[in-house]
Amino acid sequence: QVMEGEPYYHFRHRGTSQRALSRHWGWHMRLTRDPQVLWFEQQTVKRRSKRGASVVPTDPWFPKQWYMNNDVRPDLNILTAWSRGYTGRGVVLTVLDDGLEKDHPDLAANYDPLASYDFNSNDPDPQPRYGDGDKNWHGTRCAGEVAAVANNRICGAGVAYNAKIGGVRMLDGSIMDIVEAQALSLQPQHIHIYSASWGPEDDGKTVDGPGILAVAAFHRGVMQGRGGLGSIFIWASGNGGTNYDNCNCDGYTNSIYTVSVGSVLGDGHRPRYSESCPAILTTTYSSRTTSKVQIVTTDLHHRCTDKHTGTSASAPLAAGMVALALEANPALTWRDLQHLIIRASKPAHLQAEDWAENGVGRRVSHYYGYGLLDAGLLVQAAMTWAGTRPQEKCSVQAVQVPRDFDSRLTISTDASSCSQSIRSLEHVQVQLSLSYSRRGDLVVALSSPMGTKSTLVTVRPYDTSQEGYKDWTFMSTHFWDENPKGIWTLLLENKGDARNRGQLTSFILHLHGTDEDMPARRSAATTADECLRRDEQGACEDCGSSLYTHHGSCLSYCPPRHYGRARSATPGDTARVCASCHPSCYTCQGASANNCTSCPSGRSFQDITHTCHQP
Repeated sequence: QVMEGEPYYHFRHRGTSQRALSRHWGWHMRLTRDPQVLWFEQQTVKRRSKRGASVVPTDPWFPKQWYMNNDVRPDLNILTAWSRGYTGRGVVLTVLDDGLEKDHPDLAANYDPLASYDFNSNDPDPQPRYGDGDKNWHGTRCAGEVAAVANNRICGAGVAYNAKIGGVRMLDGSIMDIVEAQALSLQPQHIHIYSASWGPEDDGKTVDGPGILAVAAFHRGVMQGRGGLGSIFIWASGNGGTNYDNCNCDGYTNSIYTVSVGSVLGDGHRPRYSESCPAILTTTYSSRTTSKVQIVTTDLHHRCTDKHTGTSASAPLAAGMVALALEANPALTWRDLQHLIIRASKPAHLQAEDWAENGVGRRVSHYYGYGLLDAGLLVQAAMTWAGTRPQEKCSVQAVQVPRDFDSRLTISTDASSCSQSIRSLEHVQVQLSLSYSRRGDLVVALSSPMGTKSTLVTVRPYDTSQEGYKDWTFMSTHFWDENPKGIWTLLLENKGDARNRGQLTSFILHLHGTDEDMPARRSAATTADECLRRDEQGACEDCGSSLYTHHGSCLSYCPPRHYGRARSATPGDTARVCASCHPSCYTCQGASANNCTSCPSGRSFQDITHTCHQP
């Protein structure tokens, strides 16, 4: 097609995708060989955002979204990811739950029927069942956290507010292995991310996991889903904290194919409902004790709520952040994402007694994994991430003859035979068969050659079972990137009655990882300090032309109650600063009371005058 203006020749070829970054080999060769073609280049879509457009959404409840509007420090750093232009566009998520109110005014524009199904009534419509006390609100709330529409004057904004969202109705009826498997393998070439907040009873005495069909669905998902890059399964770690439950007794959370998400309160304390286990990879906020406002999201009957809480509120926030990362780099595999999540999680102010440094210098906790997930770091790391080498697996059979024990038993095994294929670890699994007089009294821990100790299961006082563990597989993420070479030690320890007895019949150590030296890769550094000039106090005076100066540091966006403007009217001065809005505004385009674009909670926005009124 010959364009207007200069004679530009723009050839369109339907065999390459719009986002293809690699050259189309065949056309490239033909044009190279054509003597009449002096120059050509395959065009790629470039990301451009409008200068001056505010990053902060104008939705009336965004001021209540404390976990992303900078009200708590640190928050999930969503605004930084948005300021880079990533909002989830092109990414498809589904929430596996009790249904989805698809006509909700804050969801309808992002609703995707192809990412939805009702396995309880076997039809394509995921609409929840009303009546009966309207208890089927859960899926609709989780979906709004991910993909509530932004800047539409309704409710708040989802983390990935331009993503497509679907819902699977599956929890409002009999749940069987086949139903779970169907849900986990719904449209795997269309859906990128599956978010789930369910599993076996969190009663502190159950040891249970996916059945044969669901196990196969997980495996098929990561091998074949998303064009072979692997489906992403985001999982809530469980709400059994009050029953002293441990998420390593839940085979969904502790699967290597799921990203297990823990919870923390706004002030950094552990919620009483949260479970701990070393399968947890990362953490997001789930509720707040200091105010009545919890997680803001869509609710049944086209309503809004600010009362959503629980671990099941944490997982969808992480799912939305992963959607931002997939938009930044659609070529990431399921394993790449786990590497990136670890690098983008920070211990910050998260409180626990068990923070410990592993063999590669990362701090990790059984309550929070690697810490609070940071969306800005996640998309930044995703943009430049080079793919990982293939996953290697190496198993060591550590027990040849049954071992009787009472108070404690240690088994050491040498994994040096694995160091040919695995240089840097990913997931480590311990597959055990043992009998014990009271299962909940037994603590199981694993120590690596680099000295990292991971408690695979803690005391569960309500677990009185005499069944022991029958071929149960525990999992830990705490040895990530360590070298497996050397002696691994399993410790079984009785914390209950001295008369407890047991027999260990099998212990297999499964090591997963890659032959690349992963610690040699630079970690996702915090935003490179782009300050061009500092004053005597060290505060930044000039952040260049692409960033804003704010309180002496350089930001990619202006936070709530501020707007971006040129520092001065001098033509040569390209520096930009964040200036304060009028105190009556929450977001604005200028300093006066009639420059508001949205209002703080308790004030109402006047469309015609662009002012905020106290009702």
